[in-house]
Amino acid sequence: MDEAGGFGDPWEGVDAGGVAEAARRQGERSVPGVGDMAAYLDAQVADASHREVIGPLLDGGGASGVVARRGAVIASWGDPARVEMAYSATKSVLALVAGIAHDDGLLELDEPVRARVGLPQFDGAQGRAVTWRHLLDQTSQWEGELWGKPTSVDAQSTREGTESAGGPPGEGWAYNDVRVNLTALALTVLFRRALPDVLRERVMAPIGASSSWSWHGYADAYLDLDGSRVPVVSGGAHWGGGLWINALDLARLGQLCLRGGRWEHTQVVSARWIEQMWTPCRVKPNYGLSWWLNDHRTVWPTAPATGRCARGNGGGHLLWVDPARDLVISSRWGAGVESLLRDVSRAVSASA
Repeated sequence: MDEAGGFGDPWEGVDAGGVAEAARRQGERSVPGVGDMAAYLDAQVADASHREVIGPLLDGGGASGVVARRGAVIASWGDPARVEMAYSATKSVLALVAGIAHDDGLLELDEPVRARVGLPQFDGAQGRAVTWRHLLDQTSQWEGELWGKPTSVDAQSTREGTESAGGPPGEGWAYNDVRVNLTALALTVLFRRALPDVLRERVMAPIGASSSWSWHGYADAYLDLDGSRVPVVSGGAHWGGGLWINALDLARLGQLCLRGGRWEHTQVVSARWIEQMWTPCRVKPNYGLSWWLNDHRTVWPTAPATGRCARGNGGGHLLWVDPARDLVISSRWGAGVESLLRDVSRAVSASA
């Protein structure tokens, strides 16, 4: 995973034995039941209705992951090259794609989405007020139905009790996959092309990722654009689909963010956008633009407050980025991931 030129000795200030032991233990903590993804997802989804899976599924292969320091992999477990479903870690990658649109001058965070995207979902009093920031920090409070799934059925929305039901955009927060899928739809219209093509060309190719990853939507998630039938991806795997990616490629994305959006001599995403992704949401301080922030140790209490993460399935999928330690951890289908974060962080010295 090394970038050309390197960033110093990756083992400096590292307790090698401590990192190796943490990796070994994580390899033994596989989330149970993932070998049959259909049965696993059915048991996970708490929605009272509209529970049907409408996107593709990929059976899991057990715990895998890598620890990277200063751009070099210093520990691994399982098969880090095996492609796995990323679940809601996909949302953070969607935010990176939005950063490409921002850097290209296609969107401004606090501009109403309807100013540049002509979709009926943004008609009406509430829809007209929804900005890109609202979509990306999950405060849009948009109500409606997309790809056959109403916003009201996503049980995640009421999990934390922070949504202001029926309230204006920006005044309440809810973790809602229908609204994230609306973000993916709006970005597809904005780019006028499929988001996997944008991700491949603008991000994955410049960072030297493999060609094994893929990004999926639902069976009926297509849009007619300029005479072509364009697929629209999902922002998670709540009803199937989402990003499928291996631990090494996921770690590369973490390394890109750690370096302020730069890879070798290329500014892939602007440093300003990375800062925006990691800026706390006003009504949800441990959340940025689709990234979790551990500033107050409310996400992972025993992990460093300097960490930011993309996570899915309650942490079963995790991309952890800690600028203070020049550290990236990518974990797939691993249970007890907070122990991994705590133990590796204890074994790696923070910068002075």
